[in-house]
Amino acid sequence: MTDPAKVRRHAERVRELVASVVRSQIKDPRLGMITITDARITADLRDATVFYTVLGDAAAQAGTAAALESAKGMLRSTVGKALGLRHSPTLTFVLDDVQDQVKHIDDLLAAARSADAEVQRIAARAQYAGDAQPYRLDEDAEDNEDAEDAEDNPPAGGDRR
Repeated sequence: MTDPAKVRRHAERVRELVASVVRSQIKDPRLGMITITDARITADLRDATVFYTVLGDAAAQAGTAAALESAKGMLRSTVGKALGLRHSPTLTFVLDDVQDQVKHIDDLLAAARSADAEVQRIAARAQYAGDAQPYRLDEDAEDNEDAEDAEDNPPAGGDRR
């Protein structure tokens, strides 16, 4: 079993190495404005998944994916040499769609806010269907108890036969 802390350190190192090589050594014109966001490596240190984002449209994303695939061999050898492992991990590149998820969540939150505003607007005009307070309050209960006590106990100065 591999130490989880060691796996995390290697994953972080893979992310740094790939970002450095992409920035400085890959001269492919298809490579767009890329950011390496994360890297994960399996516990046996044989497979690494590198997550990236690309600024641009679908064509820029496709071009960047093709450029990374063509540079995969050079990236793998650089990562293998730098990590000093017996086996260089295979690299898999995955487009990280965090920005799309953030936009989707923002849209959902905006829809929820507008629905809440609509509910508030409707509630402001609402009126009670019956009495405003349909339940008996404590004050009413005290008044009723006083009236019941007066019926049960007549005044002391009355007629005694």
